[in-house]
Amino acid sequence: MSKFWIIATDVYKKNVKSLSFLIMILAPFLLVGIVYLAGSLASGFSGDTTIGLVSENQALVKELTKNKTEDFSFKAVSSEKKAQEQLKDEKIDAYLLLDTTDNQISGQLYSERSLGNATEMLIPQMLNQLQTMANANRLNLTAEQVAMLNQQATFKKSKISFDENGKIKTGEDNTGIQMALAMGITILLFVFISSYSSIIAQEIASEKGTRIMEVILSSTKAQTHFYGKLTGVILVALTQIFIYGVAFVLGYSQLKNLDFMKSLLSGISPQSIFSSTFIFTLGFFIIGILVFAVLAALCGSLVSKPEDTAKAVQPIMYIGLIGYMIGITFGTNDPQNIVVKVTSFIPLISSYIMPVRLATETASTMEAIVSLVILAVFGIILTIFSARLYKSNVLVYSEGGMIQSLKQSISILKNEQKHK
Repeated sequence: MSKFWIIATDVYKKNVKSLSFLIMILAPFLLVGIVYLAGSLASGFSGDTTIGLVSENQALVKELTKNKTEDFSFKAVSSEKKAQEQLKDEKIDAYLLLDTTDNQISGQLYSERSLGNATEMLIPQMLNQLQTMANANRLNLTAEQVAMLNQQATFKKSKISFDENGKIKTGEDNTGIQMALAMGITILLFVFISSYSSIIAQEIASEKGTRIMEVILSSTKAQTHFYGKLTGVILVALTQIFIYGVAFVLGYSQLKNLDFMKSLLSGISPQSIFSSTFIFTLGFFIIGILVFAVLAALCGSLVSKPEDTAKAVQPIMYIGLIGYMIGITFGTNDPQNIVVKVTSFIPLISSYIMPVRLATETASTMEAIVSLVILAVFGIILTIFSARLYKSNVLVYSEGGMIQSLKQSISILKNEQKHK
């Protein structure tokens, strides 16, 4: 086995067998389990919300008390004073004061605490339905006429394109699905960069505190050592992706026949998912991880001791956060913004922004190719630069910070080039 693979295998085994890797793998599953358990316990132990009804219109009170939902029920109360007493004694959770002056139903809800969005949104809907019924009776409208008045307008969105002859071609609008995929992969990219930047930097900087790099580099080329460690950590990341992929496939095979999954996937076709947008987004995800990994390795080689690794990866976190925030704010709300257009071609942050532009169909295929090529070329240049600088980086123990270490490393590299 070559020295490269010995180093890569050693780094891989060390990280995969670590407790932190196990926690990192289990964290999403534990989070889903906790959320599911909390929801189940909340629904199991939470009692029905009781809302007192106070109104002089007994017909209205009678009509509302017939309505009982899974979340709440109404209870008739003779006066507002009694409703306040029952609320104070916690016999009811809130009370609704109703008034029907001038044939206008108006309601005022009083409660000590929030009843939840679902309840507070459903009550006005019930009152609106009663108002519509009252207006219909006053105007002597039939049930068919009321249904016609309540009929909603229909709205559909179609995607069109023009062929070589200028004729319009109509297709399905998959913007929503593409946006969901782009945002999901963008979030996944940010999580991976946040997790593995410190791991890579720590691996690269681990020997600096012991000052044994001179011994290591006397038997192994600096580039071999650099690429071996980088490859080992990347293999760890690929292992995590593979585990999540297997878990997704197994989970889908078990849940695909459930009613909620069928309704969720009813309007989704394989063509809408595995489109050119998905392929480009996947490309930005993979190359983005690799480029950020190289940058993390470079930053790790610039620290004087392993304890400074957290400071070294801070710039990487800021770059990732800037790209992420631009993508999810400007990219989703205003994809035509000039800031979004320009930053979608800037290496590193383009991994976050161009997928969003593609999902909103505000970027052409050629623009995506150009941005991806720029990112790939930047990654190659950064990798070559980092590998060549690595030997001098790991032998520099500067107390002046990363910038000072970088200057010294470049100076050493220039001197070596002159003596060749």
